[in-house]
Parts: sequence; C-alpha cells; structure tokens
Amino acid sequence: MLYSEKVMDHFTNPRNVGEIPDANGVGEVGNAKCGDIMKMYLKIENGVIEDVKFKTFGCGAAIATSSMATEMIKGKTVEDALKLTNSAVVEALEGLPPVKIHCSVLAEQAIKTALADYYTRQGIDPTPFVGELKDPDEEHLACER
Repeated sequence: MLYSEKVMDHFTNPRNVGEIPDANGVGEVGNAKCGDIMKMYLKIENGVIEDVKFKTFGCGAAIATSSMATEMIKGKTVEDALKLTNSAVVEALEGLPPVKIHCSVLAEQAIKTALADYYTRQGIDPTPFVGELKDPDEEHLACER
C-alpha cells in the first residue's frame, strides 16, 4: 500500500497529540470492524477553536487523518470546523488508498462529535449545527490492516 509523503509525515510526526484537561468539547468515535478509535479534545473560546488535541488508536492512516484534521481546524471558528469534510482531509494529505478512506470519515466524525459535546455543554441542541451523527460502522467498508 502506497502512502503520500504527507500521510507518512503526519503518521511519523503527528501534530496535536495528547489531551486537553479542561477541554470544553470532547468526542470519541470508533470502528468496531477495524479497531480504530479516535478521541478529540477541543478548547473553544468565543466561538474559536483555541486548541485541539487527539488520541488515536489505530493504523497509520487513522493517525495521519487525525493529525491533519486537527491542523485544519486549529484557530478556526466552530462554524468553519463544522464544514470540514473527510474529502478535504484526504485532499490535504494528497490522497489515501481506497481501503483507508474510512479513516478520514472517522476524523471528520470525531471532530463533529466533539463539537456536538461542546454545544450540549452550552445547553444547546447540537443537531441543527452538527446534524445527525451516524454510526461509523454503518458508513464504510471493512478495513484492511
């Protein structure tokens, strides 16, 4: 399986790894079929994502997509972060093998789940902003390791 230099860079030198103890938005998504689990931590101040960290248990593509996704939303508004798509993550990584596209879907969902948690903590129904969060297992093909 061939990975782009960007994927390899984000896998071997992932950005924003860790936890934010006082995060005000936390989201965890997992895929039972392949065992990839992503947890995103957001620190949002005045509608801007001041900090974002992640912990991912999974393959190289899962780590690379988590790293790239956090880079793409750091310093952005919540509204901009909600527009992040898995396709944009794949494009920023200069492509992923077809069997690894689901990793980018997980990264997008982890961010949306953390944003939903942020809205919920503010006493706001997240559904109008985040939409219905789907079960990642329903969304993709079985993974190959």
